Amino acid sequence: MEKIGFVGTGVMGSGIINNLLKAGYQVVVYNRTKAHAAEVLAAGATWADTPKAVAQSSDVTFTMVGFPADVEAVYYGAAGIFAGAKVNQLLVDMTTSTPTLAKKLATDGQAQQFQVADAPVSGGDIGAKNGTLTVMVGATKVAYKQMQPILKAFSQRVNLFGGPGLGQHAKMANQIMIAGTMTGLTEMLVYAQAAGLNLTDVLATLHVGGADNWSMNTYAPRILQHDYTPGFFAKHFLKDLRIALDEAKKMKLDLPATKTAAQLYEQLVDQKQLGNDGTQALIKLWWPAGDQPTK
Repeated sequence: MEKIGFVGTGVMGSGIINNLLKAGYQVVVYNRTKAHAAEVLAAGATWADTPKAVAQSSDVTFTMVGFPADVEAVYYGAAGIFAGAKVNQLLVDMTTSTPTLAKKLATDGQAQQFQVADAPVSGGDIGAKNGTLTVMVGATKVAYKQMQPILKAFSQRVNLFGGPGLGQHAKMANQIMIAGTMTGLTEMLVYAQAAGLNLTDVLATLHVGGADNWSMNTYAPRILQHDYTPGFFAKHFLKDLRIALDEAKKMKLDLPATKTAAQLYEQLVDQKQLGNDGTQALIKLWWPAGDQPTK
């Protein structure tokens, strides 16, 4: 089995790494803050001091960090992945990033005889923990064939959408859809509470009707328990919506509902400084923490 390198041991990365370890892979990891890697190190992963060292120690290297600037930081520079990768090594960025950067990484990697693919995921912290993520891949067919057995360790569905950058475009389509379900979930709860309905009964009813959706099933119970821990950070979702709107602008598309969702998350992240909460914290624009009913 290939030895796997993994840069980024956040909520999502840790779940993926644990599933790779359970599948029998050796995994070497790096994270900007070593303390945040404690869980996977205790589970059997080994530590490397730089992204360069991760690539040097691995056959295939994955990255899953926060923002496009973080992606650039771990790939480029004297301590970056490109400085440590070997000829023909496969490098897979799973960060939700820009299609433009994904293409740049692939082009710059090809110039140094590396294969670089983009493979963002959907399914949140639960999917990462349970190994049921959906993976959206932009890669050459050769790179896709090589990564498929590895992806099976933590995913339930993998799709190749074409060459570099197209995995990121697929993830933007995913985030546009989720933007609608998150604003719908929030306004549904606000409306139902104001009307005096029992929220538990409302959720049980919607769950078996046409309004059923993943966001409601995953996040509504957390909201009613005052649980705003991040399955996915609000600040990262805002980043994704901004990328989606920027890409839409390049394609001369107007996405008014996505613009509204971005504006709401800007209030949550930029004005209320709640970017480290989960995406379900959007409800705090209506219900301050602790004020919402739990019925």
